[in-house]
Amino acid sequence: MKNSISRRKFVNETIGISAGALILPSVKGFGIQQKTTGIRPLIITSHTNETGRKAMEAGWKILMDGGNAVDAVEKAANVIEVDPEDTSVGYGGLPNERGVVQLDASFMDGKTYSAGAVACLENIKTPASVAKLVMQRTDHVLLVGAGALEFAKAWGFQEENLLTEKARKIWLRWKEEMSKTDDWGAPEHLQNLQKLESWWQDFPDIEHHYGTTNVLAIDKNGDIAGCTTTSGLSFKLNGRVGDSPIIGAGLYVDNEVGAAGATGRGEDVIKSCASYYMVMRMKDGRTPQQACEDALKMIVDRYKKVNPDFFPSEKFVAINKNGDTGCATMIGKTNPQMSVMTEKGYNKYNGIIAYPGR
Repeated sequence: MKNSISRRKFVNETIGISAGALILPSVKGFGIQQKTTGIRPLIITSHTNETGRKAMEAGWKILMDGGNAVDAVEKAANVIEVDPEDTSVGYGGLPNERGVVQLDASFMDGKTYSAGAVACLENIKTPASVAKLVMQRTDHVLLVGAGALEFAKAWGFQEENLLTEKARKIWLRWKEEMSKTDDWGAPEHLQNLQKLESWWQDFPDIEHHYGTTNVLAIDKNGDIAGCTTTSGLSFKLNGRVGDSPIIGAGLYVDNEVGAAGATGRGEDVIKSCASYYMVMRMKDGRTPQQACEDALKMIVDRYKKVNPDFFPSEKFVAINKNGDTGCATMIGKTNPQMSVMTEKGYNKYNGIIAYPGR
């Protein structure tokens, strides 16, 4: 997604909603209700590119070999995290404003309700695996910064430079277009300027990513697990943490109900506890598709009193314990998709745009 955004605009648009936003409303009958045929076991990811397909194949192999959902989710997430061409997750992710790649991830086991997460983790390619260890080997939930790195190194993870040449060039171009009066995005006189200099062609277009990946799975025993992993908002303030490592915001899993994950503007997802909300909607009888749409509507309804024209860029995915799936995005020109792997093979599930034309 290309989007020039000033720090002032960033703050104004993500400020918010009062503490009352966490009181979750009941939403009825919103959007298109798609019917899905539940199949178990299954594994899904919000990534739909070639790496997403490879991730599904890797996770599916573990499920077919009798492995559990936790291990399948980790394996699939790692495939995406180590792809240097993906600028929204892991190795190759776009850096913060200082040019440093800081990664966030969360993990949750629906069978035991155990959870683990890391935030602002530097120099480790696979934060999902570190989050899994926090879940399995400590009684904590979230480790951050230097503490998360120390923990990872203690478990044998090797430090590596995560800033690829591609990501470095994108960051340099962002720096080049910074205004003297606004250090968040390109000044207006440069936003639509045609770049004629030959050297400029070496710099990829600036992208302000809200990108993340979710991986959710159900194994042969009906146990559910999930992971959300990200490099966060591109060019973010040093130390900024989004929704991905926050249990209940970027991820929530409940064996008795299902699982949900979020991508998009993390600040909005945190303030709405979106993933927990989706799982609770499914507990109330909504399908995964309906639950995704309900969560988007809930966020918009909360913003109405503040800014009725604000529709934050969010994408939600969900599964229930029966193997039904759902996917929805707030806005966009094409319907959102997610990758799904079952005994029927690999396919892409088509979700809906909750607010088309916005």
